[in-house]
This record gives sequence, structure tokens and C-alpha cells, in this order.
Amino acid sequence: MDPYSYQYISANPQLANFIRYNPIWYRYLSRDPHRLMEMEKEAKKFYGKTFPQRIEKISSNIQMVGMLMQFADAMKD
Repeated sequence: MDPYSYQYISANPQLANFIRYNPIWYRYLSRDPHRLMEMEKEAKKFYGKTFPQRIEKISSNIQMVGMLMQFADAMKD
């Protein structure tokens, strides 16, 4: 693996963990170190840190709070 790629991955523990779960990226980065940003995008998808995934998570949390409030109102009566 390219020394720059290795250093970049070592500096970011989340990427290091991602590459351990997906060892095919060792091969990809060995052959083409310019795919580092592609790997970073895949890691974001893996960890649920893309914008649509975050919006979906916030939306589900808001729905849960709404249901809890309805449940609390129903328990008062």
C-alpha cells in the first residue's frame, strides 16, 4: 500500500476499522492509491453518515418523540 494512503488511514481510526471489515479495499488501494476518496465515501455509507441517512435518522427520532408524546397524553386521561 502507498505510504501516503497508509498514513491517511492510520490517522483516521474509523477508516482503519472500515478497511478491516472490508479487506477488498487493501487490494484496491494497493493497485490504485487514488481510490482513497472513493473508499472514504463507501465508509460514510457503511457508518450511515451520508446526508440522506442522517435525515432519515433524524426523521425517525422525531416520529418516536411524537409517539411518546401521544402515549403520555393518552396515559393522562
